[in-house]
Amino acid sequence: MASSVGPGRSRPRYRRLLLLLLLAGISGPVSTVSEPGKWIVDIDSKKLKKDAEKESSFFHFRKTLFRNSSIHLKVLAQDCPSSPPVQLSVSWYLRNSQCYNEIFNLDSSQVPTYFGSKEVLIEGGSGFYLLHHYPNISCQGMKPDISQFRVDPADACPTQLKPLQASPVDSKSSVRRRRDASHPKPKPAAAGGSTNKSSSHVDLVAETWEDGPYILIIKVQDISKNSASGTAPWSLQLLVSMKGPHGFISATEWPLMVFYMVMCIVYVLMALLWLVLSACYWRDLLRIQFWIGGVIFLGMLEKAVYYAEFQNIRYEGLSVQGAVVFAEVLSAVKRTLARVLVIIASLGYGIVKPRLGALLHRVVAVGLLYLIFSVFEGILRVNTAEDDVVLLAAIPLAVLDSTLCWWIFVSLTQTMKLLKLRRNVVKLSLFRHFTNTLIFAVIASIIFIFWTMKTFTMSKCRSDWRELWIEDAFWRLLFSTILLVIMFLWRPSANNQRYAFSPLVDEESDEEEQELMVNEAFEGMKMRGTKNETNGTAKAPKVDEDLKWVEENIPSSMADVALPPLLDSDEETQKTKFEMSKME
Repeated sequence: MASSVGPGRSRPRYRRLLLLLLLAGISGPVSTVSEPGKWIVDIDSKKLKKDAEKESSFFHFRKTLFRNSSIHLKVLAQDCPSSPPVQLSVSWYLRNSQCYNEIFNLDSSQVPTYFGSKEVLIEGGSGFYLLHHYPNISCQGMKPDISQFRVDPADACPTQLKPLQASPVDSKSSVRRRRDASHPKPKPAAAGGSTNKSSSHVDLVAETWEDGPYILIIKVQDISKNSASGTAPWSLQLLVSMKGPHGFISATEWPLMVFYMVMCIVYVLMALLWLVLSACYWRDLLRIQFWIGGVIFLGMLEKAVYYAEFQNIRYEGLSVQGAVVFAEVLSAVKRTLARVLVIIASLGYGIVKPRLGALLHRVVAVGLLYLIFSVFEGILRVNTAEDDVVLLAAIPLAVLDSTLCWWIFVSLTQTMKLLKLRRNVVKLSLFRHFTNTLIFAVIASIIFIFWTMKTFTMSKCRSDWRELWIEDAFWRLLFSTILLVIMFLWRPSANNQRYAFSPLVDEESDEEEQELMVNEAFEGMKMRGTKNETNGTAKAPKVDEDLKWVEENIPSSMADVALPPLLDSDEETQKTKFEMSKME
């Protein structure tokens, strides 16, 4: 069976606006491969004897390459019998296409058809090809000859593919336009640029002639005379590498690596700014501002891990699988924390209400559920090449994400109604800006989804492969934009407490709100007045009643007994003053 080493990492496209996804019926995320730069191929006698005339002897490798990128092929290790030696027939076929999906959606069963083909097989798939057959190679002993596959690129000039014989009339102009764009044969560039490289690289076999997606197909056959009766088992290990002017990184992921580098710097600046503001106003920090700081830290760490992964591919040619999984888990945690942040902000936590109460358990449950689904989908997307399995994992995440979107906007509506009733202009303005930001994010997401559907999903020939990096970068940039707006709205400042929950003001507002709600509820109803009179006479105040009770129940003799000491006290005071005047 034809094989290709290195599973791809597909990126989610339509997961952000999940309700729209479900309504539109999108079949799932489009796979864009995290393309390695090196492949190790193990070939043995058992593999070739299964079916030497069919797919089992073909090995294909796909990558988007820059112009003048070098392709290398060498033997890493071999274990062949000394006598008689194993005779192998080795040939390779290099082809490029203007259609990205022709190369990267190629099924393994179609590889034998493509090998040696000299014609355009799909509409718009114009390009060039190289075909090279080696003389019979003898595999003997355990010491490989690393230069036995070397080919001078100056002797290998690409040949243009023949156009389709029968093509629709309305599509002739587009096919001719694409063919004319790649019509000049890059013979001088391939020959001149390979002079120095061929002398320094003993395993160089070919050089690319233009930017675009390439496929390399290697055919290996055992042509030993006694192969039918069975020879001693043998094995061969080949190393295939493709290196461009920027290292082993592919042409589609080079701008994405630069994007992650810029975003990493931006997140570092955001973290430093938030840390300085928090240190200056640490006494008045709100609870929600700690959540914002956590999201910034996770975003900075996520961008750093992704950038390190691309750097490893650039210099080593291979991605570290553990680092990729860690980056996906980190991204899932960050997205979960960000959604919880938006939920508690829309509920008015720390601003309208001091605590979430019964809603806290619901928020925690939804956050954990989203984290589990997100981690599960991310790991499957990294480790599984089957689109059906990835789609099956993405559907629950899409449903949950659409539910969260609905919950957020409902909560924002209720919170803004409450602030209008309380006549809190400052907090109401804050939530209006926050709502407008989320509405902008939704509209931008819808526009981008339709653009990607038109440009990539519904296109039979993806000629704009240079724009593939935007598909992943857009969602990262949109997330960072929303985070920047949240940082600006909830930034630590000297007037921080004007956004905080104030019990006295809010309790008075609650009482006014309850009275207003009662009045609105009973508006139009005739209320009975309370009866303030008994038998036509008004009730006397309570103090008058107490005085009247004292006069009626306390005898006057008790007052007469209490008065003499008071009188004696006055007389004694007068006598004391009289005696003092005499002394003066």
